[in-house]
Amino acid sequence: MTETLTRDSPVRFLKGVGAARAARLAKLEVETIEDLLYFFPRRYEDRGNPTSLAALRPGSFSSSIATVVSIERRPTRRKNLSIVTALLSDGAGMAQGIWFNRRGLERVLAPGTKASFYGKIESKGGIIQLTNPEFEIIDDEDDAGAVGPGRIFPIYPGTEGLFQKWLRVLIRDALAVFSGELEDPLPEGIKQKLDLVPLQEALGVMHFPVDRDGWARARKRLAFDELFLLQTALALRKRAYAAETGGSPLDWDGPLLQRFKKEILPFELTPSQQRVLEEIASDSHQEVPMNRLLQGDVGSGKTIVALMFLLAAMDSGFQGAIMAPTEVLARQHFQRISEWLSGLGVPVHLLSGSLSNSQRSDALEGISSGEPCIVVGTHALIQRTVRFGDLAAVVIDEQHRFGVLQRGTLTEKGNHPHVLVMTATPIPRTLTLSVYGDLAVSTIDELPPGRVSPVTRQISGAGDPRLLKFIAEEIGEGRKIFWVCPVIEESDTLPLMPVVRRHELLSKRFGPERVGILHGQIPADERDRTMDRFSNGEISILVSTTVIEVGLDVPGASVMVVEDAHRFGLSQLHQLRGRVGRGSDRG
Repeated sequence: MTETLTRDSPVRFLKGVGAARAARLAKLEVETIEDLLYFFPRRYEDRGNPTSLAALRPGSFSSSIATVVSIERRPTRRKNLSIVTALLSDGAGMAQGIWFNRRGLERVLAPGTKASFYGKIESKGGIIQLTNPEFEIIDDEDDAGAVGPGRIFPIYPGTEGLFQKWLRVLIRDALAVFSGELEDPLPEGIKQKLDLVPLQEALGVMHFPVDRDGWARARKRLAFDELFLLQTALALRKRAYAAETGGSPLDWDGPLLQRFKKEILPFELTPSQQRVLEEIASDSHQEVPMNRLLQGDVGSGKTIVALMFLLAAMDSGFQGAIMAPTEVLARQHFQRISEWLSGLGVPVHLLSGSLSNSQRSDALEGISSGEPCIVVGTHALIQRTVRFGDLAAVVIDEQHRFGVLQRGTLTEKGNHPHVLVMTATPIPRTLTLSVYGDLAVSTIDELPPGRVSPVTRQISGAGDPRLLKFIAEEIGEGRKIFWVCPVIEESDTLPLMPVVRRHELLSKRFGPERVGILHGQIPADERDRTMDRFSNGEISILVSTTVIEVGLDVPGASVMVVEDAHRFGLSQLHQLRGRVGRGSDRG
């Protein structure tokens, strides 16, 4: 039946797959034969040159081949938590493998079993330990998937019920039959000029590399394909934008904006903010809809620029909307904008998931009426029931938290509205041109006077007495502390400090009246009260998850403690760091 299959055929029709395995592959986003060919390994193991157990070093991630000498399971004091410990040997050294709550592991890794182990290396009591290592049982009689003199094995992202050895055989067979059917998108001239290998060769080498140089050439080819196709699509989209007409030119000399500048603006704009405003005004004064990215560091004043853009829309008789990724941030925007504009009589509506039915009904009525207003909301703005009367200006805050389709859904609620997307995540120019090539770019490249960049330090653990002493001193000076944890509650599989437990420990140390807690499972009204108490100084320490990651502005906050920081991405850490040092004190 293979002769009748194409690259678009469902993967379940391949020999040895069937409906059950196809459902498991679908969990890995592999549904067609082409998906399978582009399902690349996440790492490789060179089993011809594994790291010996005697050479393992704490703090690294290593792969070793060893035999199980003994294995046992023992309960712990914590409810529903057991630990499996295996003694491993490779003839030259010994080590322990430690797993948490792995049912049936004793049967799989019975004494005498030879396997490849990969995981983080630690030292406990002088004994080398692999913590929660991945493993694959080795059958010396079957080396399917091993290639080259070093016997390099691809290791794929997995799911329950799919074994690495089976995946290797399946992908090897698919490459042999189907890779030649894939259309090469690159013109021959580009491949020759840039010395790029053919697509079929690149796919084969990515799955089964012989050496690092060949793998690097294959990866370069496939990475270029992604960027080439992305740039082509963005160029087509940008050309389509430029051909659009029907946008509503905005008036930047209207009474609301002028009164805001003269009577309400709480500070003098920086030269960088003024330059960015001129760029936005020049774009949005045209009938061609503006599509502009505004980037600037945390605290650089992007929100005030966005508000003036929305006021220009209101001066022109239209509506403006700002969409934020979290309810906490949306409510903060709503409160701040409402305070700033209260003296101008500007209607400001909030639309979020936690509104009561009557509040939501009132907001929807005001939005659909077409009256000039500003609407602040979360994803609730893009629901079908939300109908704008005359939307001409759209702001997407922290746009890296939204997808292109979500951005498009909001803009479709207006008649070719002008769009401003904002981000505080640092974006190098090359990446900006690649990922946001359909947008014009404005950058606020200076902080307001008096702001200083925060200092970042790494310490060994949250119990370090120097940290607790420092926090006590900061509290004594009247400052506030954010303390961020990666999870809400204890996990049976991950030994991480939960926000609930950290709140208990800090409450005992500093007093329950000084410590608050915030996470996504707390009702919205209680979250608001907690944030108010933290902002006005009733509580000094706010223990939280990353719900406070974006946009929150508490000028008195000077310290941010992030536990298990390796669990967060760089953009998250940058956003978290930006929550402190927003006043006159360094963070």
